[in-house]
Amino acid sequence: MAKNVIVAGGGIGGLSTALALRRKGFEVLILEQSDALSEVGAGIQLSPNAMHVLIKLGVSEALISMAFFPEYATMRHYLSGHEYLRMPLGKRIEQKYNAPYLHIHRADLHSVLHQAALKRGITITLKAQVKRYQHTQYGSTTKVQVELHDGRKFTCDMLVGADGIRSAVKKCLLPNSSLHFTGHVAWRGTLKSKNVPVALVKPDANLWIGPSAHLVNYYVRGGEEINIIAVQERKEWNDERWNIPGDVVELRRTFEKWHPQVTELLSHLESCFLWGLFGSEPLDKWVDNHVALIGDACHPMLPFVAQGAAMAIEDGFCLAKWVSTEIDIHQGLALYQADRFGRATRVQKMAKSNADLYHMNGMSAKIKLKALEILNALSPRLASLPIAFIYAHNVTLD
Repeated sequence: MAKNVIVAGGGIGGLSTALALRRKGFEVLILEQSDALSEVGAGIQLSPNAMHVLIKLGVSEALISMAFFPEYATMRHYLSGHEYLRMPLGKRIEQKYNAPYLHIHRADLHSVLHQAALKRGITITLKAQVKRYQHTQYGSTTKVQVELHDGRKFTCDMLVGADGIRSAVKKCLLPNSSLHFTGHVAWRGTLKSKNVPVALVKPDANLWIGPSAHLVNYYVRGGEEINIIAVQERKEWNDERWNIPGDVVELRRTFEKWHPQVTELLSHLESCFLWGLFGSEPLDKWVDNHVALIGDACHPMLPFVAQGAAMAIEDGFCLAKWVSTEIDIHQGLALYQADRFGRATRVQKMAKSNADLYHMNGMSAKIKLKALEILNALSPRLASLPIAFIYAHNVTLD
């Protein structure tokens, strides 16, 4: 009889984890607290390490049909437009890592994963907010009982907390865990490509860096839309929501002295969202017997290496791999954490350190930028070496 798993959270991490578990023969139930399974936000970058998993999960063709394939990843000075980095993407990165690098709208990625989950017999229950869990014994068998806020109870062989940075599962597993404001806020929005001048946005992953702020833009939906993410340092932020309507006028004012390509692009943006970026120090415990955390629930990271979703996708695949072995679930989950902890923590710390680099904070950032500029002039391959460990990793081969 197949073991059954509850996945708390029906976002990108939860759905990809559910698909990986279903692939290994588990019966999977997703508990989603919202009243509709959807994804807000805008664009997302899927690097080769994430795409290896999505290929194995059988959803890559659908994603590729609605994606945009950037030619380069660039880093430019906020005033002069001078390039510090021009790293090849496109066919070259696909040939190097045997998987593509693509840009896709978050809603499109979520929709593809959702439809795949339904097609493969994964049950999804909405308006199901987890309150607590507890382990129970049935003879020699360990089960997990999950209680919802409305009083409903479910029993499973394993519970996976994929319920994000403010995870209810994590709060039960680690009741003293806490979040802190990272000192950054982010605006996010999209606009139709037809509404901006041709060639204003290059067909790349475009990063503009400047004092205490940076801005990223790139195409999604086959080039029909442009995704914009703008980050600014702030001393305080008390609102924990992440989809607050933003003030476009404030956004434009923040970047009004930047390069004309930035200011003109923002002049066409009609609406956006704004939220504070929260995080935590690396957690040393992701597993409690038959319960485990994945993604932002255990390693929330700043979006400064574009790897938050990719790490969650990798987590889910590795978790399914380890618990599908002949050893018991607790041992498998312990091996899952041992397998993932070092890599996820390294990427988490890299994202944090990139904040100073992108915002030109201090002498160390100036030195790093000069070194990056020199390496890029010598060879873009040398300039891309610091991030190569992320893209080269293929969890499906382990």
